[in-house]
Amino acid sequence: MSMAKSARSPQEAVDLDLDLRSPPESAKKLPNKDSSFLDGSPSESPSLETTKGITAFQTLVHLVKGNMGTGVLGLPLAMKNAGILMGPLSLLAIGFISCHSMHILIRCARRFCHRFNKPFMDYGDTVMHGLEANPSAWLRNHAHWGRRIVSFFLIVTQMGFCCVYIVFLADNLKQVVEAVNSTTNNCYYKTEILTPTMDSRLYMLTFLPFLVLIVLIRNLRVLTVFSLLANITMLTSLIIIVQYIVQEIPDPRQLPLVANWKTYSLFFGTAIFSFESIGVVLPLENKMKDARRFPVILSLGMSIVTALYVSVGSLGYLRFGDDVKASITLNLPNCWLYQSVKILYIVGILCTYALQFYVPAEIIIPLATSRVSKRWALPLDLFIRLAMVSLTCILAILIPRLDLVLSLVGSLSGSALAFIIPPLLEISTYYSEGLSPITIVKDTLISILGFVGFVMGTYQALDELIQSGDSPTFSNSTIFIQ
Repeated sequence: MSMAKSARSPQEAVDLDLDLRSPPESAKKLPNKDSSFLDGSPSESPSLETTKGITAFQTLVHLVKGNMGTGVLGLPLAMKNAGILMGPLSLLAIGFISCHSMHILIRCARRFCHRFNKPFMDYGDTVMHGLEANPSAWLRNHAHWGRRIVSFFLIVTQMGFCCVYIVFLADNLKQVVEAVNSTTNNCYYKTEILTPTMDSRLYMLTFLPFLVLIVLIRNLRVLTVFSLLANITMLTSLIIIVQYIVQEIPDPRQLPLVANWKTYSLFFGTAIFSFESIGVVLPLENKMKDARRFPVILSLGMSIVTALYVSVGSLGYLRFGDDVKASITLNLPNCWLYQSVKILYIVGILCTYALQFYVPAEIIIPLATSRVSKRWALPLDLFIRLAMVSLTCILAILIPRLDLVLSLVGSLSGSALAFIIPPLLEISTYYSEGLSPITIVKDTLISILGFVGFVMGTYQALDELIQSGDSPTFSNSTIFIQ
């Protein structure tokens, strides 16, 4: 999912890539410092934390790159679903609320770290302790469900990312193959010659053996190469895409200012999917040399991300209008320069799959292997990995619409993690101390907004998928345009 790249050691690159979305369960599995990226927990020695910590600039870079992935490529179509005026305004609002929710999570986590004298508090622990601080006896008695709910949504989110990656890989590879005979070095004339090939679902199956081999790599140091390669390819691809879409912008007056409310729910899900980085903030804060500066870095980083999202989404929709595809890479001209963009992104996403897959694997596999003898632990580990990667491929085949998968994952899990849980966590944590009515109203409204987006976005995405029936419309049947 990562894109931007900073000058850092290879081990630090994979450490932070895997640390950003780490589950709470893995924190108890790896006590040594070399494996600390799984839980984001620092060494018990404060002096070692200072020595090993990252700078404010490195934190900013990793925060920005933690938001970059396939979601940004789907924002031009999301703008179409919202309207050229409503889309950018809504994206700004969602970015602001997402940033505010991250600040809430940080504040609550710091409070419980201080109360329980712990150096680090992950998302699941924070929610669990927040429920324990609630005046309701029933919530206190069921506080452990807070951790389980967060773990569930983390699994859904990461497995959803993997499904999106498979659909993205198939869509882009199919288009490259279909256009290979007519691809030229001239990027300034219209080409509409496509050579039909096999169904996109078969392309998804062709990637399955490669994905299986990648996820069977259990040595995380080996994944460093994949992380660095993904960063380089995605950064290069996005630069080429942006320079193309700004070359020629048609008259925007033909585009609707506000779209239909039904399609707006799809916009909401895609936007939330793109901002799905709330799991990043606590591990990043923990790795900083001076964690007191993190709130400022967070605000700056989210401002940069929001500005980039609004720019790419708006310019992409202005450039292609109603012809915009589920991924803007599918709108690029049929010349080798822009075909190389798709190939680069294919390589980057293929490499990133293993990193996103690692998080649900570290939640599920330890729970399963702890119930068998050591003799069967490794075979069970490998079997579960094979089953999980096969499941993501099957789900991608069953739900082949990239835009709908983005919206479904964002609405289902992104809304809960970024909009619903943090405001309720603040109320639960501070209510007994006399929380102001304005704060309660604010948090309630944010949670209601997230719940409405959760219900409407999920319903609309599922409804669109059902209407697609047995003949889904693939976004890769693209006519290349100038």
